[in-house]
Amino acid sequence: MKHPLLILCLLALCLPLTAAQPNLLLIIADDCTYRDMEVYGGQARTPHLMRLAGEGMKFTRCFQAAPMCSPTRHCLYTGLYPVKSGAYPNHTMAYDWVKSIAHYLQAAGYTTHLSGKTHINPKSVFPFDYSGTENPDPAAFAEVLKSSTASGKPFLFIAASHEPHTPWNQGDPSQYPPASLKLPPVLVDAPDTREGFSKYLAEITFFDSQVGDFLGLLDQSAHRDHTLVMVLSEQGNSFPFAKWTCYDVGLASACIARWPGQTKPGSVSDALIEYVDVVPTFLEAAGVERPGVLDGRSFVPVLKGGATTHKTHVFGLQTTRGIHHGSEYFGIRSVRDARYRYIRNFTPEITFENAATHDPTFQTWIQMAAKADENAKRLVHDYQHRPGEELYDCERDPWNRQNLANDPKHAAPLAALRIQLDSWMRQQGDEGQATELKALTRMPKAAKTDAEGPKKKKKAGKKAKE
Repeated sequence: MKHPLLILCLLALCLPLTAAQPNLLLIIADDCTYRDMEVYGGQARTPHLMRLAGEGMKFTRCFQAAPMCSPTRHCLYTGLYPVKSGAYPNHTMAYDWVKSIAHYLQAAGYTTHLSGKTHINPKSVFPFDYSGTENPDPAAFAEVLKSSTASGKPFLFIAASHEPHTPWNQGDPSQYPPASLKLPPVLVDAPDTREGFSKYLAEITFFDSQVGDFLGLLDQSAHRDHTLVMVLSEQGNSFPFAKWTCYDVGLASACIARWPGQTKPGSVSDALIEYVDVVPTFLEAAGVERPGVLDGRSFVPVLKGGATTHKTHVFGLQTTRGIHHGSEYFGIRSVRDARYRYIRNFTPEITFENAATHDPTFQTWIQMAAKADENAKRLVHDYQHRPGEELYDCERDPWNRQNLANDPKHAAPLAALRIQLDSWMRQQGDEGQATELKALTRMPKAAKTDAEGPKKKKKAGKKAKE
């Protein structure tokens, strides 16, 4: 045979790109507390996620950097923490210099498609192909599978669901009779709480059916065994003590990944990982060098079973300024290690408010508290009135209800986590309260109405939605 090396090189060129670069399918829920999913021991049935976990790896300690939709998605798609990217309040926007995973993967030969909920700005930072409106479009995914087969180009497809975000009008609540439900300890036991929780659980099961739709299309295609699938649940639900808070239930997320031939089926990892790590993880899987600007680090070694740990600390923040029914300002910063969560509230003298505190369910709690229901009184008070510092033992107190910040026995972890948080804030250019007061400049609609004058700003505020 003449020129065997040349022949081998020509054969290699004929191979599809996917032989070296896996496809990437990312599915994300909206306002879903991961503990409520059956796959994590919850009451909402999730048969498709149960199957996926059996075929891949389930992470038990995955966290995001902000318990709100828009900063979560900016962080997830850019690999940057919220203040650094400029996308830290809700309904926000990244700085123009920021690049997203769409840029990085397109340069590596990938097609990049986002279907369903967006909540990201500006579009120049997120040059995906788009489809769907509030929910992802399976037909669009089917077309991407087809075109990838024809072209040999690998793909990133993001299926961004709107469920189980309110209004809870999807799924079958009859599967979850209100009287039979076990309520989390952070919810007041009232009829409307139970009714809402029933509808919410039904929507989680509906989301699981969406996961099943996309997995069904993938598994019937030739791409199944060369696709890294990842499912995330986003921040906690919109009941009090979850979304809009930096408690564990607000920042923790489901993360289930299947990577045939790479990830051990049925494996479970308690490694500390963050949403900010997803971009570098996908880039390493695709063979793309990690840009130095990224805050996240790849957890591919964990996925492949070569490592059992990833990070020592994860970080989070909450900005109420500009959100629907939010306090004029109530900034929160948080850090967590393997055991303890530390929370710093910049303005403890301010009443904490958001859409949840104006919801009829919370108003019922207030009425019950006024009638001497001690549990309702305690939960209503604790949700709206926060001390300057909070410290929780997340192993013994997973719902973060017993504040240990003033306990001398926990002075050491408190001091250590203070240092970690201060260091992170400096590295991010986070000036604390000064950064909070600039939040409206990072919200396109708010910044526009602010420039137009107080009358138009007030009108726009009434129309704002969380």
